[in-house]
Amino acid sequence: MTDDVLIWVDHRVGRLSLNRPKAIHALNLPMCQAMIDALVKWRGDDAIEAVIIDHSEGRGFCAGGDIRMLAESGAKDGKEGRQFFHTEYRLNHLLFTYPKPVVAVMDGITMGGGVGISQPAKYRVATEHTRFAMPETGIGLFPDVGGGWYLPRLEGRVGQYLALTGARLDGAECLALGLATHYLPPEKLAEAKERIAQHPDRIGGILGELSITAPPAAILQHIDKIGRLFASDSYEEILAAIEADGGEWAQKERDTLGTKSPQTCKVALRQLKEGAAMHDFAAEMAQEYAIGSRVVQMHDFIEGVRALIVDKDNSPKWDPPTPEAVTDEWIDAIFAPLPENEKWTPLT
Repeated sequence: MTDDVLIWVDHRVGRLSLNRPKAIHALNLPMCQAMIDALVKWRGDDAIEAVIIDHSEGRGFCAGGDIRMLAESGAKDGKEGRQFFHTEYRLNHLLFTYPKPVVAVMDGITMGGGVGISQPAKYRVATEHTRFAMPETGIGLFPDVGGGWYLPRLEGRVGQYLALTGARLDGAECLALGLATHYLPPEKLAEAKERIAQHPDRIGGILGELSITAPPAAILQHIDKIGRLFASDSYEEILAAIEADGGEWAQKERDTLGTKSPQTCKVALRQLKEGAAMHDFAAEMAQEYAIGSRVVQMHDFIEGVRALIVDKDNSPKWDPPTPEAVTDEWIDAIFAPLPENEKWTPLT
């Protein structure tokens, strides 16, 4: 077990509370394993009727995964990074298939790994503090933890837009897009958890009673533009459409895309295209594991972490440096199935 996640039973509900406030509750391997162990135990316990996932203190629900560890591992043999992905993805899949209702409280920063443990939940609570994003293309990674499943199932081409740009959504936008099921005032969260613990058969009703009307969702103003400019699965065609538009919003998005890894933008587009056609979440996770096991050792990820997280010079030198230089063969190699003895498998 680990002190980085608090695990206990509250009346008839299992509680998982992320507890790494200095790291904005970013997931590490012991946290993922501890949550898996608790969820498996509660799955077969008739006294536990639901699960709540939240964070203990601080300004975020979960900022992602242990990026520094992944980059340090990728610079060596990648073994530790692959082990983390394998376990994290098992946690994601376990939550996706969990037979009891799960409530995820997305109060604060909810990015990367935080998306992976909140989106499988039946009830996803946003607040005015929620800041949701999949910012992986900015560090040469890709929107994993099931991003290839959830993002292409959003309205229009919003998922592709989020995957490429790493745009941040507030709680109202999450609610409008279906990423959240309820919008609560932060001061009502404690009451919600307390009432759910005592009446886990009434989760929907309790959250409904405590919900308030969310502010207007700003992203809805741009849905048509997103659908038009991000319509293609070709990254070059998306960039050309944005440049041809010439508007202020389009120019801002073009500037944003100019900072992203061309390699991982192309990976993300293919990931979402193939993920949209998948009928099994386990198959999506197996593919993401194959991608992740390679990308974690590639130049762009190690360089992206150096530039944005370690040295903080915000000037990554991507290689290949342009979308045109990232060939179809290059992407095919990243997506190739792993050998049978290396493939990801869900918990048995």
